[in-house]
Amino acid sequence: MTSTPTVQTSGPNKAPNILLVMVDQLAAPALPAYGHRQVLAPHLDALARQAVVFDSAYCNFPICAPSRFSMLSGRLPHAIEAYDNASEFPAATPTMAHYLRHAGYRTILCGKMHFIGPDQLHGYEERLTTDIYPADFAWTPDWTKGPGHRPTGVSMRPVVESGPCIRSMQIDYDDEVEYRAVQRLHDLARAPEQQPFFMTVSFTHPHPPFVAPQRHWDLYPHEAIEPPRVGEIAYADLDEHSRWLYVAHAQNLYTVTPEHVRNARHAYFAMISYVDEKIGSVLRTLKETGLADDTVVVFAGDHGEMLGERGMWFKQCFFEWSARVPLMVSMPRRFQPARVAAHVSLVDLLPTFLDLASEARRVEAVDALDGLQLRGRVRRLAHGAPRASQVHLHPWPAAPAVRSAGRPRRARQPGRPTRMG
Repeated sequence: MTSTPTVQTSGPNKAPNILLVMVDQLAAPALPAYGHRQVLAPHLDALARQAVVFDSAYCNFPICAPSRFSMLSGRLPHAIEAYDNASEFPAATPTMAHYLRHAGYRTILCGKMHFIGPDQLHGYEERLTTDIYPADFAWTPDWTKGPGHRPTGVSMRPVVESGPCIRSMQIDYDDEVEYRAVQRLHDLARAPEQQPFFMTVSFTHPHPPFVAPQRHWDLYPHEAIEPPRVGEIAYADLDEHSRWLYVAHAQNLYTVTPEHVRNARHAYFAMISYVDEKIGSVLRTLKETGLADDTVVVFAGDHGEMLGERGMWFKQCFFEWSARVPLMVSMPRRFQPARVAAHVSLVDLLPTFLDLASEARRVEAVDALDGLQLRGRVRRLAHGAPRASQVHLHPWPAAPAVRSAGRPRRARQPGRPTRMG
């Protein structure tokens, strides 16, 4: 940090606990709360019924590490030089955990956050699990070698090998995340001196590989799985960015059949049902321990998943299934359930959390934040002029405009003019 945040006492009011529940690679359009007709996610449905649901929430960079670094710091990815999954997240970058810790919160991380570099806490006082992805620089891309250079090993294998499974590393991990989170909530309920708390519970599902437990697979009749709404587009007809991803994701090396697509989508839906159960367990514990009345629950994803739309998979593009994320904020004693149509993004979370914490102590950010606090702006955003979301594009040969029906969104690419979609 360049300086120490200013902490001011603003009154006797108790700041609420904050529980941030995250999932990995969950596209908002795949949830029933956002209109999907097949996916079963009853616990997230129940949360949505008592939450402020943001219908036009976007990540600021559709890939794991940059999106999370941006969200945690409240700054756009290029401002913190977060370009890919091998970009270091410097320990000197203030995060929401640093700020909330200064505001008197107990800060706890349980699950994935994809920190790159030696600092694996970034302001959190406790980390209840290890991460599931490497923290070193092994995935550093060499852009001079073109899109065929794939240090992460990304390919179409998760699609062509999708289906039910007995066990996977992802399941091992999320079972542990659930267990540790539930146990820590019990501990917090027994230790009021550790409140208010800021606890992040971050699951790795439904990130590929596309495999799911048989019990969750069996929730869906295989033949009823709907195909992508937008079919595969021929390589020659793709925009330049999509052509780059076609090679970067090794689609030129695999034949993906309609049955592969159906299997992968079936598994993805089942993975959502699996992680929905985990989220339900955490929220049930929050209620059973008596913590729910004093806790703001925020549910969010880091980015989406194309899931075969346009013939594309994974993320790294700004089409809706890749860039749009679920975002819900719930505390029924404070916020009436509502749907907000205006654009918001993940960089808005840090200033929103500081606004919530200011009921007890006011903490000033040491750097200018790119997000806006949401609590005082929900009504204005819902009923006022449209706000354009800002997303940053990697300096690849070309960048697609980011579009949403009837509403503007800015797409910025270093060295090129701002584009409106």
